[in-house]
Amino acid sequence: MSKHFIKNIDIIKFKCFDNFSSSGFNRVNLISGKNNVGKTAFLEAVYINVASINVATFSSYIYAIKLMRENINILSDTSMHNNIKLMESIKEYNSISNRNTLHFKIIETEGKKEYLFKINTLSNLINSNTFTFKIEWNNRINFIDNFGFSNQEIVERYSSVQKNDKEQYLNQIINKFDNRIESFKVMDSKPQCKINGDYVEITEFGDGLRHLISIVCAVFASENGYLFIDEIDNGIHYTQLDEIWKIIFEVSKELNCQVLATTHSKEMIESFTRTAIELKDDEVSYIEFGLKDNEIKTLVYDYDMLVDEIEQNHEIRGW
Repeated sequence: MSKHFIKNIDIIKFKCFDNFSSSGFNRVNLISGKNNVGKTAFLEAVYINVASINVATFSSYIYAIKLMRENINILSDTSMHNNIKLMESIKEYNSISNRNTLHFKIIETEGKKEYLFKINTLSNLINSNTFTFKIEWNNRINFIDNFGFSNQEIVERYSSVQKNDKEQYLNQIINKFDNRIESFKVMDSKPQCKINGDYVEITEFGDGLRHLISIVCAVFASENGYLFIDEIDNGIHYTQLDEIWKIIFEVSKELNCQVLATTHSKEMIESFTRTAIELKDDEVSYIEFGLKDNEIKTLVYDYDMLVDEIEQNHEIRGW
């Protein structure tokens, strides 16, 4: 397993997590569990942990997770899009992994507000009045929320497909998804699909097509990095699930990309397991989130455990 992959994390303080610990992550990881048990918050915590290398990236990724949550509200009220206010919506973040030790906290005393940023051995205490918010991204770390990528995000990631000369590969995947679609292109800075001889913007198609294209483009863009996918099965018909996993398994292995995805779907879990066994890809983990004594816990199944559960005709759900 690649040295840059996250293998374990302790989330000391973040949203619904207090002194949470989990380990056993692999190259491709599927996360499941009941509603409101912390799956998305877990993705966000890991996303921040692997991406933060300085104050600019740390503050940018704290801001980014709130921005994703508030996308719809911001569209209807643009005044909400305030970088500092979005960052300040997270009062504290504290995590330790095999990659990074991070701590962010807003400290308010006697009318003075300060931001504490601790990144491994470095510590910065910055007065809010002198803090300059600067967006800084790592293009090899991508997060697809349950709405999928915007047109602009697809266009930006599609360049990685082109760089790898995989345009035809993407076309074949899209054609399997909808055999009416002949090809995909970016024209006039907009993602478009050719159908019946004419190019049509993907906004005219269903959410499933956008989600599929987002995933394929993102995994190519995440070479030697990380891809996070919230609700991976969003808009994807159950007959397409094995094909999605084959793409993720094969491309993530080729490009050394770690993938963490969430799902509510029993069919997606079964497809994940079935495809891993078919491809004999043992760099996989299935993580089941649940509540025990009112605390969030995880059960982690590696490849051998998944195979054993299938051979015994057991349903892979631990809680």
